[in-house]
Amino acid sequence: MILASAVLAGCAGTPDAASTGGGSPTASSPAPSASPADAALAGIAEFPIGQSTSTTALPADLPQGCRDILDDDVLAQLEGVPLNAEGMGGGIRADSARVCVWGEPDAAATRLVTVIGYSPDREARDALYALAGEGYTCYEPQQGIRCEKSWQHPTLPVEEGRTLFYRDGVIVDTQYSNLAPTGYTDAIIDALWTRGLPQPTASPTPTP
Repeated sequence: MILASAVLAGCAGTPDAASTGGGSPTASSPAPSASPADAALAGIAEFPIGQSTSTTALPADLPQGCRDILDDDVLAQLEGVPLNAEGMGGGIRADSARVCVWGEPDAAATRLVTVIGYSPDREARDALYALAGEGYTCYEPQQGIRCEKSWQHPTLPVEEGRTLFYRDGVIVDTQYSNLAPTGYTDAIIDALWTRGLPQPTASPTPTP
């Protein structure tokens, strides 16, 4: 395992400069604060989201896009768990980040929240470096940087945690409480950078 300081201080390959992250925002402003409809996201830590250079496409057509980034094994573990239920805050944000929220609206201590969005390289690396200083384990798998940490809920007998993966100007940030499917982050990495996401079906061209 590579030490966090070495991982985050080292130089990574520069993504293709010809791409600027399709659908990314024009300014690296912080994400808007949670509205009452996003009450399920209260307490979810933010990560820098903004314009970045990237060749990676983000999931489309949410909530189906949240399923497309997972494999059959992970989906089987999440069977019966609501996805982006009303009032849970899932969907495509104004800053273009995709938010997938798994959990019952009335089960505050059981949820799985993943934010996938474009993140400026310098800001992303600084944020990951800061997490390494907070006890996160950081290393360099699959051509990216991964940081993760788990802990016990302060008042309930459930495990909470956070796993982040940064590659090619894109952050995959998952925060969970009492819901951590095995292979979840690996499935997302595979979907975004190995097998690729399903492409939207083009509308047929009308004939004269």
